[in-house]
Amino acid sequence: MLEEEQKYREEGFSLIVGVDEAGRGPLAGPVCAAACLLPANFLNDEINDSKQLTEKKREALFPIIKKNALSYGIAFASVSEIDEFNIYEATKIAMLRAIEQIRVPFDLVLTDAMPLKGLAKPVIPIIKGDAKAECIAAASILAKVTRDHVMMELDKQYPQYGFKKHKGYGTKGHLAALEKYGPIE
Repeated sequence: MLEEEQKYREEGFSLIVGVDEAGRGPLAGPVCAAACLLPANFLNDEINDSKQLTEKKREALFPIIKKNALSYGIAFASVSEIDEFNIYEATKIAMLRAIEQIRVPFDLVLTDAMPLKGLAKPVIPIIKGDAKAECIAAASILAKVTRDHVMMELDKQYPQYGFKKHKGYGTKGHLAALEKYGPIE
């Protein structure tokens, strides 16, 4: 998992921020992005692409990542921003907001396949980066757990949609609720 980070550390980049998102595929809710700067000597074999982990495992790793990170940021792009700009651009907005929260100077940003412009530091998009770089995998966990919590809160407001169960993804149950109740305005 550390191959990507190690490659760039050997090139002189010692403080590497990983960035990923959660919520690009769902039919409901915001897109959430996280940026995570882990210490070079941090290693946790359980950290992996959030999609490969159970909800229980993600929840267990969430405080471990937050405690051990040199710095991290978590940010959103709203549903109205998704509607206005499209999901791809809204994801970039959320990612840049998350990076802005990093409070430790860094050398490099690695993203999960998302090119970002406008940063003073180099950005390298890595295809399937959340499975290749620990810092991106950690960011994917921070983003996924945070977004899931938002959707669980929305479930309290709109229990008829079942957000607690499907987190806004287009499951049979969610599609049936949309058919019955219509979209939330």
